[in-house]
Amino acid sequence: MEPERRRRRPAVSCILCRRRKIRCNRETPCSNCAKSKNATCVYRDPPRPPRPDGPLHPLVGDASQTVQIQTSEPAAMSLLTPASSEPTHHGSSRPPPQHTTALTGSTATSAAASPSPRTYGQPSSRRPAPEQAVSSGPSPANTASVSTFTRDTHVETKTLHLSDFTANYHLHTEHRSAGQSQSQVVTKCVTHKTRLFGQSHWVNAVGLLSDMIELIQRSLRDPMSKLLVMERRCKSLAKVIKARRRPPWPCPPTPELPGRLVCDALVECYLDTSEAIFRVLHVPSFRRDYEAVWDPSRDPDPAFLVQLKLVLAIGAAAYDSTFSLRPYAIRWVYEAQTWLSEPEFKSRLDIPALQTSILLLMAREATGVGEEMVWATLGTTVRIAMYMGLHRDTAGLGLVTVTLLVAEMRRRLWNTILELMLHSSLTSGAPPLITLDEFDTKPPGNFDDDQLTDQEGDDLTPRPDEHFTQTTIAIALRSTFPQRLAVAKHLNDLSSRPTYSETLKLDAELREAYRTLTHTLQACKSAPRSPSELGLRTVDLILRWFFIALHFPFFAPALREAEFAFSRRAAVENALRFWRTAFPHPLSLSDDLADDRLGRIAINGSGFFRTTAVRALVGIAIELQTLAREEQGLSLGPVELRPDLLLAMEDFTVWAWKSLETGQTNAKCYLVAAVIRAQFEAVRQGLSHEDTEAFVFKEAEAAEERALGLLEAIEASGRQTQEDAVLGVGVDDVGHGLDLTTGLSVDWNYLASDAMFSSMEMDPMSWVLQ
Repeated sequence: MEPERRRRRPAVSCILCRRRKIRCNRETPCSNCAKSKNATCVYRDPPRPPRPDGPLHPLVGDASQTVQIQTSEPAAMSLLTPASSEPTHHGSSRPPPQHTTALTGSTATSAAASPSPRTYGQPSSRRPAPEQAVSSGPSPANTASVSTFTRDTHVETKTLHLSDFTANYHLHTEHRSAGQSQSQVVTKCVTHKTRLFGQSHWVNAVGLLSDMIELIQRSLRDPMSKLLVMERRCKSLAKVIKARRRPPWPCPPTPELPGRLVCDALVECYLDTSEAIFRVLHVPSFRRDYEAVWDPSRDPDPAFLVQLKLVLAIGAAAYDSTFSLRPYAIRWVYEAQTWLSEPEFKSRLDIPALQTSILLLMAREATGVGEEMVWATLGTTVRIAMYMGLHRDTAGLGLVTVTLLVAEMRRRLWNTILELMLHSSLTSGAPPLITLDEFDTKPPGNFDDDQLTDQEGDDLTPRPDEHFTQTTIAIALRSTFPQRLAVAKHLNDLSSRPTYSETLKLDAELREAYRTLTHTLQACKSAPRSPSELGLRTVDLILRWFFIALHFPFFAPALREAEFAFSRRAAVENALRFWRTAFPHPLSLSDDLADDRLGRIAINGSGFFRTTAVRALVGIAIELQTLAREEQGLSLGPVELRPDLLLAMEDFTVWAWKSLETGQTNAKCYLVAAVIRAQFEAVRQGLSHEDTEAFVFKEAEAAEERALGLLEAIEASGRQTQEDAVLGVGVDDVGHGLDLTTGLSVDWNYLASDAMFSSMEMDPMSWVLQ
């Protein structure tokens, strides 16, 4: 009798699940590999789709409740093209049923499928259509595309899997009008973990790095990869370093201050940098109270000491090129947060408390304490200011008894709040949540601080516009506020229509406003006092930031279509000028920042410069790679590229390394800079795909190894400092040079709040910046 023949069935589980003999859900990665934190999930054969629970049949229902999940084809998928490769569907129309699965509500049912259905991550043998193959490079293998159809909107979501570093990115693209071309459809927003980022957020640049991400992902398939092991070690060290810097909570304010010389230097750093642009304090009053702090016969005001420490924390970012006072600055921020968390409500509805709230937001960005949550916290400050009536001008309220000092301080504080709203909107990719109709407060008057007195009856007239004062720069920035607000709303508001024609219109309006601002500030140079170089550079940085954010959504389409060539040029040129404004002298040629406070802030701080620098690097790097590919085969000699762009890319690597040296704990920024630079070198040298992968991976390992050594040294130094503190070694003995014994004796215990505030820093928003 012939033995029974066993049917050979293809393996559908991943290799690890088959070895362990456990059920596999056949995803990429599967649920078991995700739970066990395996770096890779490998299938011997492409995974098959799960068997449907019911019969196959097309769904018939309301379009607003139907979601079409389209499978991803690696050859055709590219994050450089956020628009769908299929035509836009509207009204009651539906996309073709081939290769789709329909979901209604929370119950999934398979739609009518072709004889060979596919699921996420499964390679396709079908060659993409010519119009689909628009990617300029390889694309991630672990991607998925989801489309949601309503009566007037088609939202396509593409998921980028980065399981080896962080959670997935979901890029959402909106198709709104029937006449909207595919080329004009750009990524509307990105979701990552529990956050939603608008177009202005730097994370939108991740889509342009799809080929780099795929290359790194392939190199990390081995769970024991040296690069992956070092990256995990760097992340562990970063957590230890940040936890050691973080003071216990609650952190009640103390009377301890640095020595007088250090305090004087920090105050001057703040007044020359932040206060020169964003007016918060009345400088003569502040100096008067500051001198009283050092009077041993007087007890200092606890509220003013909290405000003073925030000023010191902001100034610490520009104090030296190593940010040696970072641990103290972080503690000062925590002390201020503890003080403001005290359940005192009506008593805090005054100008000093509002100044402290504004300074706290600025200090958090300067020191990197929850800087990604400033937009959310700023909402409370805005509402407190409105509750105090700062959004209404004193003249409109009929407050004739208000002194000139109070009236101008109200205008200055509201003006600074408006600036912070715009900045946090662009940084966090969130809507500004304010319109021009919601306030009538006039811009600050062109007064010097010593002109403002607290005497009733003062009726001074502001100085002419060409006369430079301590408020001139703030007034000049305010003149561009309507145009910049329109840009922020265009990028991040839900109701905005990010068409290219609207982008060009906003660009023209912003350029005209910038031109007027430039003429105003240039006219001040002939006055007895003129704006400082640092102030002019800061204004230029802010305006360039808005131009970059405005044109970057169309940067990827501009690489393929001449229709968007203006945005490509605008994005690259503004990115280059943004970088050169921050660092007039290339870092790769000279790293001397002894007299450049703005350069120190750009390296030490965690504000808008860091997020914009990443986007600037991506734009410059992609432009160089595109130029290198375009020039290949068109010249018999070596390919010559723009030296200014090459120098800027070199500078970014130096900047990322210096940021690590000054206390930044995320090594991924330096890793990305090294990988982008190596990838460009491979393109310029014309290396094959295999040689490119080997070269880039080698450079990535070298960069990660260098960063790991630096973080280990920082962790060891912090451990030694902690041990010295336990043994009673003075601060001067560990090299900080601070005298924390000022002889102040104030009962600070009553300032501690019983309410617990979670001071834990958020998880990293991305795998580039923390």
